[in-house]
Amino acid sequence: MLQTLLAARQALTHHEIEQALASRLAVDRVTVYRVLDWLVSLGLAHRIAGEDRTWRFLATHGEAHATHAHFMCSRCGRTVCLDEVAVPPAVKVPRGFEPSHVELNVKGVCAACR
Repeated sequence: MLQTLLAARQALTHHEIEQALASRLAVDRVTVYRVLDWLVSLGLAHRIAGEDRTWRFLATHGEAHATHAHFMCSRCGRTVCLDEVAVPPAVKVPRGFEPSHVELNVKGVCAACR
């Protein structure tokens, strides 16, 4: 499964991962969910919430991917990493608050949908 994520050029849904694996391996849906959760917990993959309420997954590629931005196509749902965007942005939180995670998603229309 990690190999599938590493080869992906964009974030994949659970269903897309399941389809990619089907030609090589008989695996049930629950196993795919569990392995994806495990990969995320180990920091080998990250999970992105789509506007359609569907999680998408990408392999992480070192510390540079720990915090970064994504572009999400509002038509087809394609999600890609934006590695050259400064994240986290300067955000002032109330006194006593300590942020632990910042997500930055740029939404628009991808080249294929334009």
